Amino acid sequence: MNVIRACKEWGVHKLVMSSSPSTRFKGSLFHRPCVDGLTEDEMPRLPLDAYMQMYAETKAKAEMAVTAACCDDLLVVSVAPHQVYGPRDNLFLPNMLEAAGTGKLRIFGSGKNRICFTHVDNYAHGLIIAERQLFEGSPVLGKFYIVTDGNTHPEPDAYCVFWKELDKAVVAMGFQSIEEKAHYNFWFLYVVALIAEALGWTLGRVFKLNVFNVFVLTMHRWFRITAAEQELKYQPIIPFVEGWADTILWFKLHWLPTFEQWDRSWFGLARRSQQKIDIQAKKTT
Repeated sequence: MNVIRACKEWGVHKLVMSSSPSTRFKGSLFHRPCVDGLTEDEMPRLPLDAYMQMYAETKAKAEMAVTAACCDDLLVVSVAPHQVYGPRDNLFLPNMLEAAGTGKLRIFGSGKNRICFTHVDNYAHGLIIAERQLFEGSPVLGKFYIVTDGNTHPEPDAYCVFWKELDKAVVAMGFQSIEEKAHYNFWFLYVVALIAEALGWTLGRVFKLNVFNVFVLTMHRWFRITAAEQELKYQPIIPFVEGWADTILWFKLHWLPTFEQWDRSWFGLARRSQQKIDIQAKKTT
């Protein structure tokens, strides 16, 4: 609301909201959604009865506020990347690689879940070209668009197999291939995650294994971005294969030398991961 108020106060006439596809993931502790090649119109409308996590809910509230503010004096559009990656990523890939490096990472479920990624440059590109489509009478006003690496993904239907691509990064770091290890059964993980959430609530801690993580690491999460291609004129500027290879190389050159395999917390996590979890926990209390 502060951003909307500031735009109106200072005469800013365009606003591009950085949203998330997770705002349309209708789920709960007891329901795992499936997003298997859907378009924006095929996904649930906001608001949802239940969100998979607080992040998605707050993003949805912000998007609804921005959309409601769309008018002749403030032209608005929402752009949502999915599973952003790239050099200097300090969240997604380092967390997964730390788990692999400490020997804790296993494939969740069947390992066949499909996904779309978004290179950080494609994310920025999507925001920029969305702004260019903001003009009076534009068909994009007040709408929601998903941007990904699109048809540059390696599979014919424009997606990746999540664990297959992640294993390439794991092996490149010199860690044991996760495809060589036994998988964790989904229902086993789900029950353990429910117990972890109950313990976390009781002890006031946030554990890395939770229901949300089990769901997102086993569900299909890929999209058809026809709307962004046709209405925003969006096309990825970094192909996935090139972007993923560059990202892996960056982590090998810059992240790996700083990783200490046995630098673990009491819970078996690399301390950097545990520190990030503890910081997030403090922000929510």
